[in-house]
Amino acid sequence: MAAETLDFWFDPICPWAWMTSRWALEVEKVRDVEVVFHQMSLSVLNEGNEDLPDDYRESMAEAIKPARVITAARVEHGESVLRDLYTAIGTRIHPGEEKDWMKAVAEALDEVGLPASLLEAADSDAYDAQLRESHHEGISKVGEDVGTPVVAVGDVAFFGPVISPAPKGEDAGRLYDGVYAAASIPGFYELKRTRTTGPIFD
Repeated sequence: MAAETLDFWFDPICPWAWMTSRWALEVEKVRDVEVVFHQMSLSVLNEGNEDLPDDYRESMAEAIKPARVITAARVEHGESVLRDLYTAIGTRIHPGEEKDWMKAVAEALDEVGLPASLLEAADSDAYDAQLRESHHEGISKVGEDVGTPVVAVGDVAFFGPVISPAPKGEDAGRLYDGVYAAASIPGFYELKRTRTTGPIFD
């Protein structure tokens, strides 16, 4: 029997997506599930939003750069590079607290054995169509009024789960069971409560 697929969309700068990704990889250890990584982009999501604070708008202008490099890597070297490249970048940006995103990307490319020439994509729109296609694939499943992360079980997608810290072992499996159960109910849309903690990287 084939493993279930848990599709996961991320933006590399989002700490909440990072937390969700670590949960998803734990799920693979305790359930018959394969996590498939996909890109979305906070920069694309926020295009044309005139209500953004200036500092966030500037951040989005920079956030497109690592996303473009990741897109170039997957287009030129295959979708299979996404998992390890994202992990290498995210480890530096999130628990590693590297504020220079492109430094993190450069080091990550070296770690996973991808060519440094991919960094040239940061300032190029050559692969923007592919980035937007992946982004819209995820957003079209869940709706426009969400951010990152997005996960999908079959044809049903949700924003989240937003978690901190990422559960491990059977706790990760039980959370997946809940997501899977929610996805099986056609009329289920949302559960939410106020966050009382930030991302806990452990």
